[in-house]
Amino acid sequence: MSAPIFDGRFPHNWTAEILLTRPMIMPRRHYIYPGAVEEVERGALEVLVHPATGESFLATCALGFRDPAAPTGIWSCPNPDWICAVSGGYAYLVDVKNPERFTMLRYRPVLEVLHYSCDLFDKSTDYSDKSQDQQSILFDRLLLLVGHHSILAWGSDGEAWESDRLSWEGITNLRIEGNVLRGDGWDLRTDKELPFALDVNTGKRI
Repeated sequence: MSAPIFDGRFPHNWTAEILLTRPMIMPRRHYIYPGAVEEVERGALEVLVHPATGESFLATCALGFRDPAAPTGIWSCPNPDWICAVSGGYAYLVDVKNPERFTMLRYRPVLEVLHYSCDLFDKSTDYSDKSQDQQSILFDRLLLLVGHHSILAWGSDGEAWESDRLSWEGITNLRIEGNVLRGDGWDLRTDKELPFALDVNTGKRI
């Protein structure tokens, strides 16, 4: 399993600690995610979360895979009241104000997590030619979660979009250029790595 990552570049209303072991004195609030997995605590990611307001809690996140390619760590989210915890490629998005409220991502495993922010836009880009409908879905921030075949974007209100199949096995060379997400995916029919480009705001190919 890879070394834990902490990425808090989005503003967030919490602090968090990745624990090597359970605390000697357990906090009153303890949540196990997803809760229905047998032996969930074996190898689990233990995160002590301190919301800006309210009581701290321990989040025990079930381990997915021990493969070093499957990341482990915590990420801030577009919504400052949410935290993303990834445990061996299993991703859990948790509302720190109401920790009972969470989503376990359907990508198993998540292989990479990227941040997108409109602050990184090329300010010279003109978006005035977009229709009203297109302008309404311009996202300030997105958390991009990468699976073997496709990418899912998580915004401040939850899931924003999911791409179509970008690869038959593995997505590589990902980078964000303005509001375009570029990368390479392996194509089964040609047995070649083919480039792709997505509009970050819609997940559609361009």
